[in-house]
Amino acid sequence: MTASSSHAAGSHPLDPLTCEEIERAVAAMREAGIPDSASFVAVSPSEPTKDDLARSVSSGERRAEVVVAAGTITIEAVVDLNAQTVVTRREVTGVQAPMTVDEFNAVERAVRENPRFIEAARRRGVEDMSLVDIDPISVGYHGQTYEDGTRRLARILAFVRPAPGGNAYSRPLEGVFGVVDVATKEFVHFEDRDPVPLPSEEGEFRAAYQPSLRDDLRRIEITQPDGVSFIVDGHEIRWQKWRLRLGFHTREGLVLHGVGYEDADGLRPILHRASFAEMVVPYADPDRSYQSPLDIGEFNIGTMTNSLMLGCDCLGLIRYFDVAYAAPDGTAVRVANGICLHEEDAGMLWKHTDFRTGQVEVRRSRRLVISSVVTVGNYDYGFFWYLYQDGTIAAEIKATGIVATKAFAEGEEPVYGTLVAPNLGATNHQHIFCARLDFDIDGQQNTVVEVESVAEPRGPENPHGNAWKTVERPLRRETEAKRDVDATRARTWLVSNPNRRNLVGRPVAYRLVPGENTVPFCGPDSFQRDRARFIDHHVWVTPYSASERYPAGDYPYQHPGGAGIAEWTAQNRSIDNTDLVVWYTMNHHHVPRPEDWPVMPVARIGFELKPVGFFDRNPALDVPPPAHACS
Repeated sequence: MTASSSHAAGSHPLDPLTCEEIERAVAAMREAGIPDSASFVAVSPSEPTKDDLARSVSSGERRAEVVVAAGTITIEAVVDLNAQTVVTRREVTGVQAPMTVDEFNAVERAVRENPRFIEAARRRGVEDMSLVDIDPISVGYHGQTYEDGTRRLARILAFVRPAPGGNAYSRPLEGVFGVVDVATKEFVHFEDRDPVPLPSEEGEFRAAYQPSLRDDLRRIEITQPDGVSFIVDGHEIRWQKWRLRLGFHTREGLVLHGVGYEDADGLRPILHRASFAEMVVPYADPDRSYQSPLDIGEFNIGTMTNSLMLGCDCLGLIRYFDVAYAAPDGTAVRVANGICLHEEDAGMLWKHTDFRTGQVEVRRSRRLVISSVVTVGNYDYGFFWYLYQDGTIAAEIKATGIVATKAFAEGEEPVYGTLVAPNLGATNHQHIFCARLDFDIDGQQNTVVEVESVAEPRGPENPHGNAWKTVERPLRRETEAKRDVDATRARTWLVSNPNRRNLVGRPVAYRLVPGENTVPFCGPDSFQRDRARFIDHHVWVTPYSASERYPAGDYPYQHPGGAGIAEWTAQNRSIDNTDLVVWYTMNHHHVPRPEDWPVMPVARIGFELKPVGFFDRNPALDVPPPAHACS
């Protein structure tokens, strides 16, 4: 196993920002004038619109978009990194910017030192406050009197580690809740209910503390003696006829740009941009209805990117890419090995055995893997994109980490969750992700077609009752494109280019193939649902707009709801034969189990984009046979 890493200076307008560029953007903002107490919330590449991209590339333009929180005002700006000047600037009022790590830490310190909290901890037998962990979580919006938008707030959950470095989530300080004014660090709401004894479970998962480890696990090594099959030029990747560019955004983390496939017709565009633009984790306990964070929009998951380790997170011959973001004080933070690029064997690609002659033709599949991992409080999420030799694109999220816990009295059973250890429960919840897929299928004029499989009624045309066919319905406007998965009709969606035909005269297309999915179980009139209306449907389609990037709105922190995709699609714009964006919402339904404790095995959820008539025949026919004999 070997690895190389890259953090070259950005040269393309879509490339991730370097530490030096972040520092230039911060310096330009300070020179233009911002309050000394201002906090840098996000510094990311300012991506040109589609119309401006070619000009930006030819001119060597590099710009950054900057979000600064200054008291009750949020400042949005665009900085020309070459000239180190502020190009545009506007002040936004009545919104709350995402929570920063400095605020997170400041709230934790203040709560630990608060006399009311200390007394509540002592009532539960906790004297050593250094063992107490405070999880500030987004306050959401639930119609409370203190949620009037005039103050920046955070809710708290409290836990105590059984020993230094131990698992705090094994011992919740049950019955201690509060809402903190982030500016003053004072409680605006505090509860100290009847204490529940701390569970005895320590929840230790570190290897050094296990009674024994398996001794029959033999080493696996991935070798590529001839080197990798991909070519890296800055942040542009070329592999097996695929071409794309890696990006990184403070809010979304890993981003893919310009995904295309090269064949006899040249480079054929498929996706202009692909990212996971929002996620929400609504919990099912009525006593904690506020526990429903919009982790991407409220916390900037790019700032939570892990530094990946060879042999642990990634296996094989690896190419790493460093990423960077701005700390709240404007300091550039470099994350070494923030994005991992490598190849994997993916099993059988295709095979046929001629049973008469015994001749065998088989090909092995290989895929290119692009991944990044973030840690959001108790949960860890791996974001994976896969490119296959047959033209398939797949996305997968791997959820792991530690389930959110509650303490229970002896003999008490959770109604809205599961006991995962004695007197320790984990609450039912859902992890709901929204992918933003900006398609350009052989160009920008695309249409979404819903495809269903329908059984023919038995009769003269179907005498044996075996007939079924597919029925296609183009989605012409936004309101009719609010669609849901239906396994009973094998429902899928084609993103097609009606202006480009294949060998058999059909529009070239890619199919969105859903994976695991379900519906949200928070009520349609709940506060949880109001703030995350993108979960109302699995598929939404909007015409491309450079300003419509986040399905829960630009500033969901403390927002009462209704912003984002629900607001945009109310316009009922045309989505027929135009530049469009598909939003796919997928829902991992998590009913915790004892096997999820004390650390959760990876749960996977994802989707595929498969070519349907995009190629005239199997595009993997030219993959060479394996080097060893197959017959």
